[in-house]
Amino acid sequence: MKKILTIFSAALLSSGIANAQNDAASDSTGLPGDNLDLYGVLDLFKSASTIEDFEKALNTESNQVNNLDLDKDGNVDYIKVIDRVDSGAHAITLQVDVTDKEAQDVAVIELENTGNESADLQIVGDEDLYGEDYIVEAAEAESISNEGKLTAGFMQSKVVVVNVWSWPCVRYVYAPGYVVWVSPWRYRVYPPYFRPWRPVAWRVHHARVVRYHVHYRRVHAHRVVRAHRVASAHYRANHPNHRGPAHNNTRGKQGGPNKGPAKGPKGGGKPGPKGGGGRRR
Repeated sequence: MKKILTIFSAALLSSGIANAQNDAASDSTGLPGDNLDLYGVLDLFKSASTIEDFEKALNTESNQVNNLDLDKDGNVDYIKVIDRVDSGAHAITLQVDVTDKEAQDVAVIELENTGNESADLQIVGDEDLYGEDYIVEAAEAESISNEGKLTAGFMQSKVVVVNVWSWPCVRYVYAPGYVVWVSPWRYRVYPPYFRPWRPVAWRVHHARVVRYHVHYRRVHAHRVVRAHRVASAHYRANHPNHRGPAHNNTRGKQGGPNKGPAKGPKGGGKPGPKGGGGRRR
């Protein structure tokens, strides 16, 4: 009897490991964006008080969200945050300087107010780094737990749109005195708090960030229309020496889970000047 129980327990353990591996694989796009978890990015944005605080959180090793190394220098990249605003719609862009003359958009938080004390938000991954229509948004816990379940033979499809007005950073950007945030930092000129660290293998990174997936879900449709137009206008502008989806340029990308982090000379980012700067109205 003991032998049967032992065999049964071993089978359950093997099955659990296999399921965990399959779940992890399903979260991978095989593209460089695997190394910046957009669920985690939204969670940091939700917790931040200002856009500047959000940028700091993105570039803090202990938060374990950023594992990007797009410039292949063997260190995790510094992510800048740039807010582009038009008629109350915000396209909050996450961007990495790949060289001193070349930048790569990574993702855009698209935010717009939808009424008195109500706002809608989605984060959209850059096509070069995440593939087409990689969109993540806040979700109610019940909505997430019901996804993919069958009820009376039909797939549940109820979508609950979360009002993000209560998020401190959302209130901050809609406050009357808000000065539009544009990161003052540039390639290898970083704030004093930033200490580059080595990227880890994708499976290690995924195990660290999966905790952020509880209150967010992936969708495939753009719902924040006005903010998406702001982001799209930026892409279409096709700035010189700037790479976005319209360029369809894959140079300088980091490998996904099947490619280990690139090794290269240690990038010595030097601290830049303290204080503000870099903001514009």
